[in-house]
Parts: sequence; structure tokens; C-alpha cells
Amino acid sequence: MKKKLMLIVNPAAGRGGYKLNLPDALQLLDRGGFRTTLFFTAGRGDATALAAEHGAEYDTVACIGGDGTLSEVLAGLMRLDNPPPVGYFPMGTTNDVATTLDLPKNDTLAAARRILDGTPHPFDVGGFGEKEYFAYIAAFGAFTEVSYATPQNQKKALGHLAYVLQGMATLPRIEAVNARVEYDGGTVEGRFLYGSMSNSTSVAGILRLKEEMVSLGDGQSELVLVREPQTIDGFGAILTSALTQSFDCPDLLILHTKRATFRFDKPVPWTRDGEEGGAYTELTLCNYPSPVELIF
Repeated sequence: MKKKLMLIVNPAAGRGGYKLNLPDALQLLDRGGFRTTLFFTAGRGDATALAAEHGAEYDTVACIGGDGTLSEVLAGLMRLDNPPPVGYFPMGTTNDVATTLDLPKNDTLAAARRILDGTPHPFDVGGFGEKEYFAYIAAFGAFTEVSYATPQNQKKALGHLAYVLQGMATLPRIEAVNARVEYDGGTVEGRFLYGSMSNSTSVAGILRLKEEMVSLGDGQSELVLVREPQTIDGFGAILTSALTQSFDCPDLLILHTKRATFRFDKPVPWTRDGEEGGAYTELTLCNYPSPVELIF
């Protein structure tokens, strides 16, 4: 008897290239022992609702879309007592999760092969406040608004270049914020240009953490904080440290923690897996250790 595969498709992700090889991918999955049922999203939150309502009926749940689609699917599966393994067809613009997992990007046929040949691995999920989740990153500060502020038509037409152009437009508006960050190892205070809690080696397609620094199922997340430098040379030191992966700059902090609470003196906007997450004066993020398994 064939296994049941739920495939959630976000038709707006990337440039719609999933259509090219989708029939071949479905045939490959069928020959590999999966009977696939397609579910299409029509707007934000649909993937979460579909995964929560129907996920328990299937042996595997997979999605075609970007990191935001995967994030929604995981949020839906977090509502289930025993969520099935998750497969991912990365068809987004930045694809940080795919980069971390070395998954084939924008290739439905190759992604289908990975589901058939891959292995389910424990995958930590982030908690965002009381009832929200994130798959790989929650962040505030420099460039974090770019992914959700970039118009969808530009994303489709220009791909990653759209983010670069939008990021350049935000440079004059970058401001440091006063923050107090409490984490498992202590407390950090000061003015910060950027802060995030993540479970990924690729952060916004720009910062790359070393593979040995990140374990996707160890129950800990990576806390990244960038202090406001006091001089122009300080900006250069931060960029050099990030680009060379030396991470020896005192203004670039990379810590490991299960929980972090951020307190600000005014509401600060956040992004959650590249989507707008709201503005907060206080926000607690946490790590849920391995509630799901991701196939790669």
C-alpha cells in the first residue's frame, strides 16, 4: 500500500518555476511509493491552517514554496500531538533553510528525489512570544524589514537582486536601538544595529555561520547581536568579521541559548522567517527541541 503524502503548494513563491517539472516530480513520488494529494494556498496563514487540519491524516507532509511557506507548515504541525516528517521543495528567493540543509533549490524533481532518498532528522522549532513559531530565524534591526517590504512582483522578476536593491534603499534609515537581552548565559545591554535568534547557517542570505557552530536538533539556538560601532572603522571590522567568518569582532556577538528575552525602550519591529512579525517593547524567544523531523 502506498504511503500518503500531503503536498502544500504556495503558487506565489519564487517565480512560479515549480510548474515546470511538477508532473514528473509527482510521477517520481508515485513510483517511489507515495500517493500525493495537492493543497494550494491562497494567502498568508493558509499553509498553517492546512497543515494543522489535515497533517495528521498523512504519513508525510511536504511543501513547495519559500522559507515563509515552510515556517507556516511547521507552525501548523506544532498543533499536532505526533506530527509526520516534513519534506521541503525550496522555491523561494533567499532559501536560507535550503542552504543550511544543502537541499536542491528551485528544482521540484530533485527535491522529490531527496524526499525519497533522504532521512528524517530532528529539527528544532523556535517559539515567538506565547503562541507563534518560527522555523529558522526571528530578527530585528538592519535589513530585517527587507524581505517583507520588497514587493512580490519585484521578487518574482528579480529574485535575490530584489532584496539587494531594497536593502540598499534602507541604508539611510538604519538606526541602533537600546536593548537589554537576557539569555541562558547572562545579560547583554547596549545599542544594537541587529539582533536575531536562529537555527540556520545562512542568515537572510547574507551572514553565513560555520557549520560546526549550528546543530539543527540540539535544543539550542544561535543568538546573534551586532552592537552599534563607535567609529567608521568599527563598521568595517564588523563586515570583515562576518565575511571572513572569523567572528572575532567584539561588536559581533554569537551566543548559544535555549531562551532569550529582549527588552527595548520603544516598540521595535521584528521579522519572523522573512515575514512581518509585529513590534514589541518586550519579546521572549525560545527553542522547542526537535518537535518535528525534517527530511534531508
